[in-house]
Amino acid sequence: MTQLEEADRPGRLHAEHRMTGGIRVVTLRGEIDHDVQDVLSEALLVEDGAVPPRIVADLSGVTFMDSSGINVFVAAHRQVSSADGWVRIAGAQTAVLRVLQLVGIDTLIPCHATTEQALTT
Repeated sequence: MTQLEEADRPGRLHAEHRMTGGIRVVTLRGEIDHDVQDVLSEALLVEDGAVPPRIVADLSGVTFMDSSGINVFVAAHRQVSSADGWVRIAGAQTAVLRVLQLVGIDTLIPCHATTEQALTT
């Protein structure tokens, strides 16, 4: 795993990624807000700037997400969809899942209870 962001305060977003069967799994921990939207954007992209066609975002460690996170997920969805790919969200905690559902992101980006389900669906 590659760590993209070091902790410098409690709640700061940590993003790690790995490849599993050609799918980029991005594991996120902390809070997603305006201050860390660039970290989230970088985590959903490959280092060379190419967009991976399939991404699972594991949000099981995310305790808060505001509209900044929603915007990044919508942008990632648009980018990978143009390359015949997809984005899936896994393990969102109740508060984060509620935000996703309130704004309708769960109808655009499938949300799964676990990473394993997101990888095999």
